[in-house]
Amino acid sequence: MKKDIYAIIETGGKQYKVVPGSKIEVDFLNAGEGNKVDLSKVLFIADNSEHLIGQPLVENASVNATCIEESKGDKVIVFKYKNKVRYRRKKGHRQLYSKLEISDIVKPGGNVISSKKKTVTSGGIS
Repeated sequence: MKKDIYAIIETGGKQYKVVPGSKIEVDFLNAGEGNKVDLSKVLFIADNSEHLIGQPLVENASVNATCIEESKGDKVIVFKYKNKVRYRRKKGHRQLYSKLEISDIVKPGGNVISSKKKTVTSGGIS
């Protein structure tokens, strides 16, 4: 039987389903490449048969991640046009993104779900 261990977090006004060891691309966090990031807005944690549902957030829970890179997305062209009046405006936009690698999920009480050992440890020490 497959073990379902994941969390649903919120960052940048969007929600993401994260698993220890996964990589996600979120809105720019200005963390710097190689630095640790602590995401504290955890909405839901599933650990095998145990589910923690936030009201709206799970208290004392967090997701630890490492910023792998900060980059720009593809260019989006915004073109405004009105016919017969010679009105044209052309603008470009490139969104900034941060790519994160999820290292572990910290449940309330300090229990850590880590990607390296695939085990749950208590006390926050793995």
